Amino acid sequence: MSLFRNIVFVSALAGLVAGLAMTGMQYAGTVPLILQAETYENAAPAAHDHGPAVQTSDGAAVAAHSHAHDEEAWAPADGFERSAFTALANIVTAIGFAILLVTASEFAGGLAGWRQGVFWGLAGFAVFTLAPGLGLPPELPGMPAADLEARQVWWVATAAATAAGLALLAFTRALPLGVLAVALIVVPHLVGAPKPASFDTAVPETLAHDFVVMASMVSLVFWVLLGGAAGFIRSRFMQPA
Repeated sequence: MSLFRNIVFVSALAGLVAGLAMTGMQYAGTVPLILQAETYENAAPAAHDHGPAVQTSDGAAVAAHSHAHDEEAWAPADGFERSAFTALANIVTAIGFAILLVTASEFAGGLAGWRQGVFWGLAGFAVFTLAPGLGLPPELPGMPAADLEARQVWWVATAAATAAGLALLAFTRALPLGVLAVALIVVPHLVGAPKPASFDTAVPETLAHDFVVMASMVSLVFWVLLGGAAGFIRSRFMQPA
């Protein structure tokens, strides 16, 4: 098989494993907190934007979404339908992240085993969860947020700068490039993430804090599992570069 087909094959299997695991972790950890926050959101009828849904469903990650109360808007029904759509979204997201991880690792010679995959997974956690989360932490329904487009631009720029900085630190030895790497990682946070006009919310601070911690832990386990699975599968099905 071609390299591209191998990458897709490894990514699909690793993404399936990590996506299903993430779904289970979400229902055990983050979903109860979201449902609890929705009780406060429903008590306040105003429309609003949500922040980056680290429920990328990734409890991970990474994408922001807007939300307005619209009784006519379609949404999956509670129960099996909602669970199925959540699992499907998680698997698709995991496969996409796996493709990025496996493709990037091929430029460095490929993943030799699950241990090396875990290190790449930790790098993915730093790039897509830890660094953006310092400025835009996971947010529950009903919490205030800045303009959606501004948050998306900052999130993407921070993830890209962090990835470039980590790559320079890992694969170069020149001091000027090391200084550039640190600058790339730090500058987005010096600029600062967009902030909402008001921080007023009905969601209790303790609930928001618990969600940030739980979502971050879910994301960490997700990335470690994704990297480890990708490394294990690649070492079995692809020849060393």
